[in-house]
Amino acid sequence: MANSTTDGVAAADRTGARPAQSHAKVIRAAILGTVVEYYDFGIYGYMATMISAHFFVDDDPTAALLGTFAAFAVAFFLRVPGGIFFGHIGDKYGRKKALTWTILLMAVATALMGLLPTYATLGVWATALLTLSRCLQGFAAGGELGGANSFVSEHAPPKWRAFQTSMVNSGTYIGSLCASLMALALTTGLSAEQVQAWGWRIPFLLSLVIGLVGLWIRNSLDETEQFEDVQQQSEVVKVPLFAVLSTAWRQVLVIVLLGAVITGGYYIASVYAATYLQTAGQRSPQFAFAATCIAMVLGVITLPVSGYLGDRIGRKPVFIGGSAAGALLGVPMFMLMADGPGPLAILAPAVLFICVSVVNGVSFATYAEMLRARFRYSGIALGNNVTNMLLGGTAPFIATLLVSATGNKLAPAGYFVACALISLVTSFFLKETKGRELEL
Repeated sequence: MANSTTDGVAAADRTGARPAQSHAKVIRAAILGTVVEYYDFGIYGYMATMISAHFFVDDDPTAALLGTFAAFAVAFFLRVPGGIFFGHIGDKYGRKKALTWTILLMAVATALMGLLPTYATLGVWATALLTLSRCLQGFAAGGELGGANSFVSEHAPPKWRAFQTSMVNSGTYIGSLCASLMALALTTGLSAEQVQAWGWRIPFLLSLVIGLVGLWIRNSLDETEQFEDVQQQSEVVKVPLFAVLSTAWRQVLVIVLLGAVITGGYYIASVYAATYLQTAGQRSPQFAFAATCIAMVLGVITLPVSGYLGDRIGRKPVFIGGSAAGALLGVPMFMLMADGPGPLAILAPAVLFICVSVVNGVSFATYAEMLRARFRYSGIALGNNVTNMLLGGTAPFIATLLVSATGNKLAPAGYFVACALISLVTSFFLKETKGRELEL
């Protein structure tokens, strides 16, 4: 299989086949598409306190915030059927086709949020429409990472696979960073009254514009050669989900458990941290959003470093190191967010986020190497989305509920540490996949 554009052109001259795409083009398209998806998915979380005032009964601010995070969590339950649906399309009809539809659906669902009338106008129907839009977001997001990482891993050479897939994962952070920067810009550039009146709609409406850009970029790609090999050898399975569950359920279970700190830790250290700094730490919205921006920037830097280490020393040592660090640092960092001095409080989420990023940098290369091409998209999407459903989307809701129920503002740290420990224990049972050729 050709690994360079030059070789691809030569092959095309001999056989009439299409030239191979450059790795840079594939990675760029995957990153940009993922940025769009996770900007759209994350902006809801960063606008949580504003959304709660417009779409939920505001007699009790805590109840309204819980309602907002409940709608946030509901979307994650739709990620599983979304992953199954788009995984079926991606494994049976092509990765490109599935990835094109995920980005289009996400952009439309997010833009709809910016157009919805509020609770004051429609009452409970406004809440229902918001939740429906959020569910469409979740359905679309369910097909994103499994497809993007399958696409890139099938193009990447074995010795650079973790590094190249880590670049795709950086798109999730950059998208969330863009959402956080947008929230910071709104709260800084507009008055509180303007943001509450109409400014909160702007980030949702922008989604349609950036979504169309991402759609155009993805539409310019060719299908992966490995998927075409599966088609040519008549290895396409009729129902990829059944094939995964019957022949690779152990691998999917490992993906679910390894992803605990990646998903639960991610949403605690980013989305929930912004709320936690404002509630438990009594910090301003600008302070909270600045902290999440710093965390995202350092996470983006950490991901390729982790991927590089995974390609050099192996996936397993990186999994163990990142998850162990998260388990040890969870409580101290929450103590700093709650009561620490300003500079340390603003850096605390970043420390937790770096731990998450270390694990995430080698995750999807490992997942791809564990699964065969005929059901790779479905297997990654299923495992990743089950973890997101159980530990990711529920994280802000459970963390808020823990504080409310126990009165202990450090309770959310226990959630983060538990996620890190699940990943750590699973890492010890992981078989090293560094350098493994991808199977059809």
